[in-house]
Amino acid sequence: MTHHPSGQTAIPPGQATHCEGCSLSAHCLPGGLARDQMTDFDAIIHRPRPLRRGARLVRQGAPFTSLYVVRSGSFKQVVVDAAHRELVTHFLLPSDVAGLDALGEARHPSSVVALESSFVCELPFGSLEALGDRFPALRGALYRSMSQVLERDQGMNCLLSCASAETRMASFLLDMSERFAARGYSPHGFQLAMSRADIGSFLGVALETVSRLLGRLQRQGLISVEGRTLVLRDIPALEARVSGTRPGR
Repeated sequence: MTHHPSGQTAIPPGQATHCEGCSLSAHCLPGGLARDQMTDFDAIIHRPRPLRRGARLVRQGAPFTSLYVVRSGSFKQVVVDAAHRELVTHFLLPSDVAGLDALGEARHPSSVVALESSFVCELPFGSLEALGDRFPALRGALYRSMSQVLERDQGMNCLLSCASAETRMASFLLDMSERFAARGYSPHGFQLAMSRADIGSFLGVALETVSRLLGRLQRQGLISVEGRTLVLRDIPALEARVSGTRPGR
């Protein structure tokens, strides 16, 4: 197997790995299902399909028909505003669910774009709803995923409205560290598949500011950066800088 820049293991094309054999199953929607229920869930999934870097999984304004679970790789969620600017609103990692923001209006309010070679599992929403009626644990997992997205949105809105640019950057790095750690990867060293321009869009700062902030944190000995490889060298010091302003997990 090959490895993605973010340290994740790629799924070779043609290998239809089932949920039960997936290393992320404990973190995914069917994580709380019994073995026989897992089989029924597995039956509704469209097998993992690959997307190349820059490919759009869904397009803003397209009809909503399915949710997508990130199997490997990573994505950015973007919104094009009235001034035709592309704004990054989320970064999606393995086990994250894409498409939750389309449940209300039945159309995707944002696009989801692959940041690297990635795989997703497609869940036709009609089949998922029917299965949720049979398995309350599955419906509960879906609600928890929705709640986590809302909580992160609220936390990020607070951060963007009241925190300095350096605090935003430190919080972003800690958030990525915790998200990688929750998936079994190192919390200290990882590769960021998103560009610095994407990070700037997400944090509401200019590209030049992103480079300046990373350079400052590196000179202070809190991180080291080489290309897209990032090492957090002093997590407690980063946490002290953002105490009380962290977005929800």
